[in-house]
Amino acid sequence: MAPKLPQLQGTLFKYGSKSIQVAFRTGDFKQQVIFIGGLTDGLLATDYVVPLANALQEEKWSLVQPLLSSSYIGYGTSSLKEDAIEIEKLINYLIYEEQSEGVVLVGHSTGCQDIVHYLRTGGHCSRAVRGAILQAPVSDREYWATLPGTQPMLELAEKMIQEDKGNDLMPREASPQAPITASRYRSLLAYLGDDDLFSSDLSDAELRTRLGHMSRVPCQVIFSMADEYIPEYVDKAKLLKRLCEAMGGAEKVAIPWGNHSLSNRVQETVHCIIDFIKREGPKGWDDPWG
Repeated sequence: MAPKLPQLQGTLFKYGSKSIQVAFRTGDFKQQVIFIGGLTDGLLATDYVVPLANALQEEKWSLVQPLLSSSYIGYGTSSLKEDAIEIEKLINYLIYEEQSEGVVLVGHSTGCQDIVHYLRTGGHCSRAVRGAILQAPVSDREYWATLPGTQPMLELAEKMIQEDKGNDLMPREASPQAPITASRYRSLLAYLGDDDLFSSDLSDAELRTRLGHMSRVPCQVIFSMADEYIPEYVDKAKLLKRLCEAMGGAEKVAIPWGNHSLSNRVQETVHCIIDFIKREGPKGWDDPWG
């Protein structure tokens, strides 16, 4: 008999007018954790999502898993800007339709870029964000640079952008997993592209410029010390320290032997997230709308 696959019971709802703009909520509480996945992710993106949802219910928090235009294979034709707009729509829905008393954002992989970008550019609803957790903030640029063919494709993307063809699709070999525009390819893989937030070769000043605003909210960085998407030459402990310092003193959590999605460290991951939320949640905080 095949093992039982993960299941959650909850509410599926629309938070915007597009067909993709739906979200799944577990629990019915006034405080929500919003989980934002990475490239190719959608619902139930990581193995820790189900136990996290169950643990959050014990603390009277809901887990909300949104689908964004960039979910699944949509990432190549979307952008951090569009993701931020949709995160704003979602939080707006939670405030005005669900009477939210505050949210905590949890990002996995490229979802971390979404959170950083949203908290830099977000609208009025970003005031409802009581904390942020970045799980596996890695550099797409540094990882893809280890793959053959990346540099010629990056040069092609730059050429297309110069020719005002940034929204045109790259050749299939540029991104076999999903169609990708020249602009998104450059954003992910160029030095100081919009997505280039966590690279080990960025200077301390460059990291502060890109991450310094994260000091406005309590922030936890959960780093996988055996992350398969971080090149071997990168000193992970040093990078984690530099990222947290650039964020104004974010909490460091290093998971020994943890892989990128922490599928081999599920309970430890859930414990870290719940502990952060219990310490940094809304209790005693100013009303963000007061």
